[in-house]
Amino acid sequence: MQAGIHPEYHEIKVTCSCGATFETRSTNSKPLTIEVCSACHPFYTGKQKILDTAGRVEKFKNKYASTATKAKAKADKAAAAAATDAAA
Repeated sequence: MQAGIHPEYHEIKVTCSCGATFETRSTNSKPLTIEVCSACHPFYTGKQKILDTAGRVEKFKNKYASTATKAKAKADKAAAAAATDAAA
């Protein structure tokens, strides 16, 4: 690394609105306040909910579940036909 061209990293304290705090390194030397951290974000806590006002998620699941069911039924029918042909 070349000397004199890289910014200096400082230890800073990060505080979340939920009250969680941790330390990290940054080129910013001031303490940092954030709104959401990994301790309170719904994705990381497992409390994420899917908002579905028009039934889109259910419609998607039904559409592709029926496609998979149809494909399985078609494969089963073909296998039964092949077994019948082999037995004859």
